[in-house]
Amino acid sequence: MLRKLPGDEVKGLVSTTPDTAVVFRPAVVSTPVIVTIVLLLARLLVSLVRLVWRHPIALVVAAAPVAVCWLYGWRITVAAVCMTGSALAAWASLDRPSFARLVGWRLLAWWRWVWVYRWHWQPVMIVSGLGRHLRGRDYLPTLIKVRCDGWADHVTVKMLHGQAVKDWADRIEHLAHGFGAAGCRVSVTRAGRLCLTFPRHDPLSAPFPAVPMPGAATVGPVEIGTCEDGTPYRLKVHGTHVLIAGATGSGKGSYLWSVIRGLLPAVRAGLVQIWALDPKRMELSYGRELFGGRYAADPADCADLLEAAVAVMQERADRYAGVQRAHVPTVDDPFILVIVDEVAFLTAYQSDKHLRVRIVAALATLTTQGRAVGVGVMAALQDPRKEVMSIRNLFPDKIALRLDESEQVDMVLGDGARDRGALADHISPIPERGAGVGYVRLETCPDPVRVRAAYVSDSDIRTMVAAFPSGGGGEGR
Repeated sequence: MLRKLPGDEVKGLVSTTPDTAVVFRPAVVSTPVIVTIVLLLARLLVSLVRLVWRHPIALVVAAAPVAVCWLYGWRITVAAVCMTGSALAAWASLDRPSFARLVGWRLLAWWRWVWVYRWHWQPVMIVSGLGRHLRGRDYLPTLIKVRCDGWADHVTVKMLHGQAVKDWADRIEHLAHGFGAAGCRVSVTRAGRLCLTFPRHDPLSAPFPAVPMPGAATVGPVEIGTCEDGTPYRLKVHGTHVLIAGATGSGKGSYLWSVIRGLLPAVRAGLVQIWALDPKRMELSYGRELFGGRYAADPADCADLLEAAVAVMQERADRYAGVQRAHVPTVDDPFILVIVDEVAFLTAYQSDKHLRVRIVAALATLTTQGRAVGVGVMAALQDPRKEVMSIRNLFPDKIALRLDESEQVDMVLGDGARDRGALADHISPIPERGAGVGYVRLETCPDPVRVRAAYVSDSDIRTMVAAFPSGGGGEGR
């Protein structure tokens, strides 16, 4: 019979005497008191230095009144606190951004570090399975620092040795509820360190009006909306292809029309041509005058227009071969953006098999060879399944709007996107709250970014048609 002592494991011990308990007594080494004291003082000193380094302003704010009261009495302290408070209030009212950057967010970060993250760190890590409790000792990931801005807390964490990013990505809901946030996103800062983003509120909860048309002609990233952190969102269309997936009413039209709106000055200058395919006849037809003769709605006309784009692409490739490797928009060789609304109607739901084969072949050719010679494709669809859109992986940049199922998120954005915080299936179906909200995953960055495209109304489109009645631009080669 074997009996285990607390904290010990007895393995492989055999007793030849029946009913005899085998007791393993670990060796006990007495540590001198002076060594214990030195170690505790060293840990205390390191903790104080780390605290001062990470939260200098918060410590000054907390320690200054105590020091003044000790030196000069409570009356001077009250007067100094009132004067300092008045000065800070005046600073905040006159220049709120600089006050928030230098004082406000640092104080908030210190407060949330103490009362939210440090206070709940051990139970959340253990319960979520990210920490371990072995032989009476907790092995926990290290909370490095907390940084706050206008919309979220950014928590830097050092993982335990042997942990992977997927271990954290699989537990984003545990982390969000454990720290009282609406959500959590995981991104890698460097080897062994992660940044956990906990939103405090949703800056994208209300729709945005249409972005003003740029004054200068440009084919660079087009401003179409706002990112979650409040910065303008600019979508790259030249030199890439973009796939937009979302359920009915998710706001795909906001992205299409915002891009068209941002490119119109370049269209008038002859640097851009927009070729529109509108098999539904409900979205792009409202401003078909903007596209001139490069608009198609009938499936046969769509196939012809796509094959015409392939012909332009191949002619440019023949001229560029051995001469240049990147496209520079000019009046002679403008950037061509092929916009396809509801591409699944042409690639999967088209009853004419011959037309379907032609359209898929043309789209596959454009998405594999077009961006180097200045031909880009922007396609929108509702159903992202592979059997519906077999060439979806040929689009480097992808946008997921509101989706019906959680599995569809990874279909659009790639494996692991939902685990890293792209909760496109949780976007509100109420148009005022969720239309135009989506997650963007670019070819150059694996982390999804939450954005909202501006709403381009019917009156905005009529104004665009009045300002650019024929679409402008030359025919190109």
